[in-house]
Amino acid sequence: MTAAARRHPLAWLLLGCAVLALLCVCSIALGARIVGIDEVLAGLRGDASTVDSAAVVKRVPRTVLAVLVGAALALSGATMQAITRNPLAEPGILGVSTGAALAVVMGLSFFGLHRPFALMALAIAGAAVAAVAVYVIGGLGQRGVSASSRSPFALALAGAACGAAFVSLTNAIMLPRVDLLRTFQFWRVGSVGGASWESIGVLLPGLLVGAVLCALLARGMNALALGDDVATGLGESVMRTRTFAGIAAVVLCGAATAVAGPIGFVGLLVPHVCRALFGPDHRWLLPLSALGGALLLVAADVTGRLITRPADVEVGVVTALIGAPFLIWIVRRTRVGSL
Repeated sequence: MTAAARRHPLAWLLLGCAVLALLCVCSIALGARIVGIDEVLAGLRGDASTVDSAAVVKRVPRTVLAVLVGAALALSGATMQAITRNPLAEPGILGVSTGAALAVVMGLSFFGLHRPFALMALAIAGAAVAAVAVYVIGGLGQRGVSASSRSPFALALAGAACGAAFVSLTNAIMLPRVDLLRTFQFWRVGSVGGASWESIGVLLPGLLVGAVLCALLARGMNALALGDDVATGLGESVMRTRTFAGIAAVVLCGAATAVAGPIGFVGLLVPHVCRALFGPDHRWLLPLSALGGALLLVAADVTGRLITRPADVEVGVVTALIGAPFLIWIVRRTRVGSL
């Protein structure tokens, strides 16, 4: 299967789109109320005259947001793994998403910012600060130290330490503020339940900017996989590629976190699976990872709605339950080397 997938990635991409469409139908129809096809069609036309069709109208933006957030996080994770050549690189593990969440909470609590685009800008800034901090603490910013010469655990440990600090600061700010705690209690664990067309409109610019940058830098990421010296010999500007790819990863993670909260493990699990099935060529790996991230998050959201009906389990909890064993498997492998 792997060899065939690598020969025909376009066929698998089209198949994945078909599966995603089916999952989206399930996401619209399934939940606290099981909705029939007639109500689904009525809700898609904007008819909210019945309880079932009104449920469909509410679930449509939730489904679209899950698709976009999943794609953004998977793209961000695949890009981070490419520029660090680290199999443990992922927005959640490296503390980038928790840094973005801390910035959003600070903006809400200290500056009274509530405008969606202002919060997204804060989230991207917080993600950028977190990424630089982890990069420096992890040793990759030291002169003479390259991504390929570091243990994968050095960056992961730096990310875990910074992430724990960011989470502690976020809790310290939110706990005395009952109003913030009530409003964002689900957002802080990762949720698409509060989706609206406004939040989708906020996410789209960041997703588009990040996706375009990733597409333009795909060949450069392939060169980085060969090592810095080889990439330089091939005429690739290593610093420029890493810088702009890092910007793309930060924008994608920050925009997704601003609207859905810090959702972990999507950026870790999906790129690994896609790389194993379809090979390391980032010209195909990036779009396939985006599709896989959308599939994973929509499936996780539907699962969270069904396993405890009529209550919901937030999507961030479901992805953690799926991703944590996968992370343990990676760490326990005989040899965890660079990508």
